[in-house]
Amino acid sequence: MTTVARSLHVAEAEAVAYRRTWRGTVISSFVTPLLYLGAMGAGLGQIVDRGGDLGVPYLPFVATGMMAATAMQSATGDGTWPVMAGIRHRKTFFATIATPISPAEIIYGRLMWGALRLLFILSVFGVIGVLLGALELGPALLSVAPSVLTGLAFLSCVIAYTVTREDEQALSSLFRFAIIPLFLFSGTFFPISQLPGFLQPVAYATPLFHGVELVRKIALPSAGTGIVTSTPIWVHLAYLTAMAVLGTTLAARFLDNRLRP
Repeated sequence: MTTVARSLHVAEAEAVAYRRTWRGTVISSFVTPLLYLGAMGAGLGQIVDRGGDLGVPYLPFVATGMMAATAMQSATGDGTWPVMAGIRHRKTFFATIATPISPAEIIYGRLMWGALRLLFILSVFGVIGVLLGALELGPALLSVAPSVLTGLAFLSCVIAYTVTREDEQALSSLFRFAIIPLFLFSGTFFPISQLPGFLQPVAYATPLFHGVELVRKIALPSAGTGIVTSTPIWVHLAYLTAMAVLGTTLAARFLDNRLRP
């Protein structure tokens, strides 16, 4: 049996477990974009559009940013408590390596499952964006792939972080001191150019900024420099791909060290 086949078995096990909990997550997948696009886009957006000109209406601006941010948040959720449970509470990872499946293949399988979850969540987000008039169908579909890449970059690195932690307090700190600031200050709700000058280089270095820029440039090709930067698309792709590769490599190494001390 090949590495791919063994990794697929891990993804299959996640899918079987998901059959017991899918109702709650499906509801949140629909409710989250409705609330954000309804409140931040249609509600606040009317005020923003009256107060100034971004170059595009605020609703598609925030919808594209939220697709990347949703990928980050969903991936972080998948890479924290479920992984900690597999190591400390349910200890399913220890049972898994008693089979021919290796720690690295556990990581690959979780990433495969994570990609499928992200594909579903972001497709739903795109459809709701189309129904609310935030995006055209074509741009909405084009936005899914870069959003999934953004999510996988975060998922791999978050898993690498989680497998080195001893308790859930570290996971809560990750959300409090990393994910929430990234959500607020990486261009999701306003252009980076509106940040204070000393904070703009910091924002440019953050992974969510590259995800937001990538989604926005693909979904809103007519967006001007007031909305997106002049950074080429390939730079965003290279950044997120390198982050995903590095995160996957480290996650596989760290999990092997954790399960086989």
